[in-house]
Amino acid sequence: MKTQHTLADFDSAPAMVRALGAYLHGQDFPGLGIWPAALEPLARALNRVPRRLREMVYRVAGWMEAIPADQLGRVRAEALSRWAIEQYPRRSYPAVAIGSSNGAAVHLWTALGIPWLPQTFLVPVRAHLDPDEPRRSLEWGRIHGPALLASNPDLELHHMHDANQDRLMIAYMQYFRVKRQRLGETYIRFLEDTLPPGATVFLVECGLAWPTTRIGERHVFQHGALGGATPDEYAHGGPRVEAYLQRYGIPKRRWDSPPADGQSPEAEWGFAPALGADVTRLAARHGWRVRRIVFDQPEDLSPLVADLYRWWYRARGLDSRRLIVESFILLEPWWTLRTGAAPFWMVFNKEPSLAALERYLDHTEPFDEIALTLFSHGVDSVGLPSIERWSAVLDRAQSVGRFVGVDRAAFPRDFAVFLRFHRELASISARRPMPPPLTLADLDAFLGEAGQRFAVEWLDGRLDAHARPG
Repeated sequence: MKTQHTLADFDSAPAMVRALGAYLHGQDFPGLGIWPAALEPLARALNRVPRRLREMVYRVAGWMEAIPADQLGRVRAEALSRWAIEQYPRRSYPAVAIGSSNGAAVHLWTALGIPWLPQTFLVPVRAHLDPDEPRRSLEWGRIHGPALLASNPDLELHHMHDANQDRLMIAYMQYFRVKRQRLGETYIRFLEDTLPPGATVFLVECGLAWPTTRIGERHVFQHGALGGATPDEYAHGGPRVEAYLQRYGIPKRRWDSPPADGQSPEAEWGFAPALGADVTRLAARHGWRVRRIVFDQPEDLSPLVADLYRWWYRARGLDSRRLIVESFILLEPWWTLRTGAAPFWMVFNKEPSLAALERYLDHTEPFDEIALTLFSHGVDSVGLPSIERWSAVLDRAQSVGRFVGVDRAAFPRDFAVFLRFHRELASISARRPMPPPLTLADLDAFLGEAGQRFAVEWLDGRLDAHARPG
């Protein structure tokens, strides 16, 4: 089986790897690296068809990315890793990052000119199940998960079921997120080939956890995911969940959630610490420095990286007064730098992301221009702000605030945004010279001036695989 058929293109880790890889190759990132610009007229036409047809297209698109359940035993962790390293130029680097997926971190690696190796991948699996029956999803995973785990002793399986944000997709497929517990041969070879003695390995450790139900030693089930609804709402319901189910004609007031028996690293964003111990052992053997970047929420890095870019522009004699607000996998490292913008990455399009953006704007110097995009997931889900509330953010620009790629009338069922985002971002008239990478000394200088203002820890030294700092 070809590797690209076992990975979801439409997911955080592959999209972020492709975006960073494109930048390191000196290229931009149109169509999320998978769709040609010629498809934009078709995407715009789909925005005008009836809602039910658009939702069916979402479902079928997800099904086409997924693999049949009887092929799970053929998935190989090393093939996933080979796909990742093949996206990057093979050359010497002063550092490499390993760990949690994070869009703000992609801009940090862009600034440093270094690659990132993800811990977590999504293997989508074809299945026709009721999105509003998480217990059935769990039992389905209990049957089919062991085949994947038996073939991949270095992986742990986080079976994620989110009927709120992913209800269209999980009608036709299941989210099998896998996390590396060890580096594996492919990652080790890449590190040995590209890192000289004295180089730095950044461990990206998002401490976000989620209630889970354990199915096996390396297998947990996660009901819900980070976004608009809380873990308690997934488990016990509430007025927002009841209203959401009513919107979709579901004759129940809450989901019958499997009882959680513990907490695990969140399936998409959380860092599983066993990998850190493996990295530390390899680094000690080769004389590499390990630096841990530890934070609780994915968006904790976003203000830091946005301010890093502003600091960097000032150091180059440029006045950065432009902000680009990205959403989930809608990100563009090349054009961010080419237009002299500071990037603020939002994990999704929900209330917590809007609040994180508003907090940042409350505490930073005003921007003349704010350009904002929104990922469209096709669902009127719990915690989704209206397009009017998003528009209010644009009013905070001193000069010009605008959506980039967003069809206000079609959101959150906006097919064209995935192509139009890049085109409209590239049309910004301002151009700045592309800079050489920041050095690690530059990063330390910025952190020395501003690092304590952010909810992120930068830690050196030995990593205890069983504990994180309090």
